[in-house]
Amino acid sequence: MKSGIHPEYHEITVIMTDGTEYTTRSCYGKAGDTIRLDIDTKSHPAWTGVQRIMDTGGQVAKFNKRFAGIGSRKKG
Repeated sequence: MKSGIHPEYHEITVIMTDGTEYTTRSCYGKAGDTIRLDIDTKSHPAWTGVQRIMDTGGQVAKFNKRFAGIGSRKKG
């Protein structure tokens, strides 16, 4: 490998949303830094299967009301 072109690779601590933590190696920050996650596999709907229900009808109506005049030509 070429010297001087690779980032420093060191150990950091990752704290999950439920408070559990583990140590991993990363290029993030400096040795001994801590990352506190806002979203992880224990809280994100993609992994938990629990999703909030969205009011898509209301969102579409709001979009149509907001952008109703765009694209229409005014003769004048």
